[in-house]
Amino acid sequence: MQGVVYHSQSIQAWEQRWFAQQNSSLGLMQQAAWVISQQLIPQFKSKKIQKIAVWCGQGNNAGDGYYMAAYLKQQGIKVTVFATKLGQSADLQQAADYAQSYQVDIQTIDYLLTETAVHQEIPSFDCHIDALFGIGLNRELDQHWQEIIQLFNAQAGLKISIDIPSGLQANTGQALPIAIQADQTFTILGYKAGLFTGQGKQYVGELQLVSLIPPDTQLKPLAYLSPETVVLPKRQAFGHKGSYGHVLVVGGHADMGGAVIMSAEAAFHAGAGKVSVVCHAKHHQAILARSPNIMVRDINLLDQKGIEQLLEHVDAVGLGMGLGRDQWAEQIYQQWFVRLNQNSHLDVVLDADALWFLAKDPQKLNNHVYATPHPGEAATLLGCSAKEIEQDRIGAIQQLQQKYAGQWVLKGAGSLILEKELVICTQGNAGMGTGGMGDVLAGMIASLKAQFHQQIALHEIVSLHAQAGDLLAEKGMRGLQAHEMGKMIYQVVNQND
Repeated sequence: MQGVVYHSQSIQAWEQRWFAQQNSSLGLMQQAAWVISQQLIPQFKSKKIQKIAVWCGQGNNAGDGYYMAAYLKQQGIKVTVFATKLGQSADLQQAADYAQSYQVDIQTIDYLLTETAVHQEIPSFDCHIDALFGIGLNRELDQHWQEIIQLFNAQAGLKISIDIPSGLQANTGQALPIAIQADQTFTILGYKAGLFTGQGKQYVGELQLVSLIPPDTQLKPLAYLSPETVVLPKRQAFGHKGSYGHVLVVGGHADMGGAVIMSAEAAFHAGAGKVSVVCHAKHHQAILARSPNIMVRDINLLDQKGIEQLLEHVDAVGLGMGLGRDQWAEQIYQQWFVRLNQNSHLDVVLDADALWFLAKDPQKLNNHVYATPHPGEAATLLGCSAKEIEQDRIGAIQQLQQKYAGQWVLKGAGSLILEKELVICTQGNAGMGTGGMGDVLAGMIASLKAQFHQQIALHEIVSLHAQAGDLLAEKGMRGLQAHEMGKMIYQVVNQND
């Protein structure tokens, strides 16, 4: 795994255990500020950054800011601190006194919001450093703080956040309801989930980890970051189409044929030896015209015996793409679901309308079943709103597995994958938010599971899908179409051969 992600409370408890061993909280502030300052000084010199504003709040995060201001001033950089009233912490007061001892100019943030300051025009700076709030923020910011963050974001120049962009919830990645729009974030001690999922990517910018103290035995991971590189087993020279898995895609209501086509084509591009589509017969001509290598069966002509015979000859099944939600679709779902859930030799992907019917008739999923909802589908499965899902994506995917068992992907910005462990996908882009991308992912999961079964993890497949999307977006994210993913999938599954 690329990195370990912690809950903010775990990091705070880790700090307290460190302090209980007679280590200084003030020393940790100084250490964090020193390390970040030393990384920034060469950058400031190369970019000719000479005037810096450090915005300090009332917690330990502000202490980091005061020390950074002093260290930067020692390097001959002109530094102004915009500060709120100091809190109760003796360490914070000592940090502020240290900055003052180096003649750092300290002014009040509140003054910047007055009519006088607005009319006089706020001085310009080459860089603004955010030390307003740390990882403990769990409440919505009041109007006063929202105005301060809006003012910060409105300034020109480089913007840097210490630990986490102020206003961003550390564990959910949700803005409360506004957050600092940073170009760079230096996160301290350990990664927090909110930096990677939800709205986090929008605010964090370039992320760097500042490791300062050794992990102890009580520090438990919340999640892991997905790997940047996925290495697939090499193909053997004597392999044939039967060696690389047979994928079956089941869906395709009379009114919706595109989803099964995209899913089946993605399965082939990801390396499946054979792909069959079971759908309404009216789509067969279109499927064969696009991809004559796909085998087709009429979904209305398969009885129970026919289904069982077909399942004996396949390795993985995707169910639900373009299935629809009417009475016909429900009958098809019931006809297939029980057999797929019980048939342990198959890897099964439930997507789209199959998740709708699962929500209507909740069943426990076996471990070979992979469910791939987007936030709206997850909301239906949990009986809540999509907004509630996005407010706590990690909590949502944990609830999904508790309620339904099986293995899960919660799609979206910073897709979450819950197998034995929780993994956050760090790749992908906003251009992938378009119809059909989920069908492509379902096809890739079925394909790579058909080929490798337990040799490949679900999070590795999600990473490959995201990497393909990033390749597709190299010339721009706007206007990406899912049916164009094929060549990119082909590239990423062959990238290490």
